[in-house]
Amino acid sequence: MTLRQRLCLTLPSDLLARLNDLADRRKLSRSAVAEAAIASFLSPDALDTREAAFTRRLDRLSRQTARLERDVRLTADTLALFVRHWLTITPPLPPEAHATAQVKGKERFEGFVQTLAIRLQQGSSFLSEIPDDIDLGREDADD
Repeated sequence: MTLRQRLCLTLPSDLLARLNDLADRRKLSRSAVAEAAIASFLSPDALDTREAAFTRRLDRLSRQTARLERDVRLTADTLALFVRHWLTITPPLPPEAHATAQVKGKERFEGFVQTLAIRLQQGSSFLSEIPDDIDLGREDADD
């Protein structure tokens, strides 16, 4: 049997309320909860446990950042490819056709916005249609 000694301490009221709540939920005494918390804090592997948790979080953040970089690169490449294609195949219009082209362009754009809205409401994403293992590392390749 280990010798037990009394320790008196003061805690902020919010921390004491959390201690009481945990003790009540676990049906333990406040002393038992405090003892376990102090033992965990003083444990030599507590630092390793915290470091492992931080490492897992950093790894998750790194993967998320890599996916964001991939998606941004894919989006920029897609836009550049479309603009290059559009500029290549679209002949210049004579000045008298500009008004008609603007009306038709506005109609097409409204259709595009409606289609985009439907996809967004359905949770569809163009990027989700691209396989995750596609190689986007070719920065010097021509399209």
